[in-house]
Amino acid sequence: MPSVSVDRLQPGIFISLSSLGWMNHPFVLNQFRIGNPGQIQVLREMGVKTVDWDPARSTAELLPEKAAAPAEEDFAGAALAGMLGAKQERIERVRHQRERLARREREYEQDALAATDVMKSLSGHPAEAHAKARTLASRIVDGMVGTENAVVHLVNQKGHDTNLVFHSLNVMVLSLLLGKAMELSAEEMKLVGVGALLHDVGKAEIPSRILRASKRTPPEEDFYRAHVGYGIKVTAGIKDLPVQVKNIIACHHERWDGSGFPNRLAGEKIPRLSRLVAIANRYDNLCNPFDIKLAKTPAETIQHLFRKEGQHFEPDLLQRFIKAMGVYPPGTFVALSNGANGLVIESNPTNLLRPLVMIYDPEIPRHEALLLNLEETDLVVESAVSPATLPLEAVEYLAPRGRVDYYIEGTS
Repeated sequence: MPSVSVDRLQPGIFISLSSLGWMNHPFVLNQFRIGNPGQIQVLREMGVKTVDWDPARSTAELLPEKAAAPAEEDFAGAALAGMLGAKQERIERVRHQRERLARREREYEQDALAATDVMKSLSGHPAEAHAKARTLASRIVDGMVGTENAVVHLVNQKGHDTNLVFHSLNVMVLSLLLGKAMELSAEEMKLVGVGALLHDVGKAEIPSRILRASKRTPPEEDFYRAHVGYGIKVTAGIKDLPVQVKNIIACHHERWDGSGFPNRLAGEKIPRLSRLVAIANRYDNLCNPFDIKLAKTPAETIQHLFRKEGQHFEPDLLQRFIKAMGVYPPGTFVALSNGANGLVIESNPTNLLRPLVMIYDPEIPRHEALLLNLEETDLVVESAVSPATLPLEAVEYLAPRGRVDYYIEGTS
């Protein structure tokens, strides 16, 4: 970036303070678009003479040399002190947020291990596998019962696996989010959790090349669709498996308009809880396909479901799901009003337009990346953006795995 005198700045100029270091200035970000004259005054109070600026990300022109702002009474000292104090408070909040999210990721890893154990136990010890599935679902549901809202977090699991376990966990989390929005009872929620966890167990019988194929021949498609029947067969050894769970396994590919499989059920003939899991299943399949080149961002997936596949799902349930996921679902790349780019990592159920965002700043190591709760700032999301439009280093910083995996908890 070229350097420019502070005297030529005005609101709309995008600047970088990376050379100062994030801890050595009072602003929230190292790189940002100037929002008001007070920020320029603070730079002067700090003794900054020149800053780097980015013409491409600026929405205003530099002031000409001769039109530099005249000297006037300096009120920036108090403002600078206040900003420094506010920044220290923000640093402490970010530390607590990072610790909280780290705990959630550890819990997610434990859930992934538990789900793996369920899948491994199904064939040889079906009753034991069912008990473990109920325990896992109950633990998550019990954390949501009696709470007012459900918060969805993006988690960054350490591996790069796209196997059945992580898909099943995602579908369980998203199904429970929708179940919460539907105000299901705790018992119904637990049935949803178990059914969602087991919905695709029949895929273990399908060859990998067929599962991973983006296009299938008619015989291959028939073989793929047989995973539903295999799922019923795999779980047949669970003698006390509730009918609602069986129906989730059997009907999670049925569609509201009757175009689904295996029985082409339509409308209310599709079991109620199965309709719910069908939405969560489709959402995760669009976000996390086997072929990463076909992946849609969460925001793109929401738009796709609403605009192109709405007829496939019960309208009220789809609307509730979209509302629960938020305008900018976790995993969405966003552009902020100050020109910064970030990744939504947590929903805000009380204000869907102001989620928790991880900010891209190449001067800050990723493990120390700034977490910005937009509800605590005057910044807003200007738009969701496609990762294809961002620099590769920004995408790798914000989403190094390229997967979208979720964790959920209840909040009061």
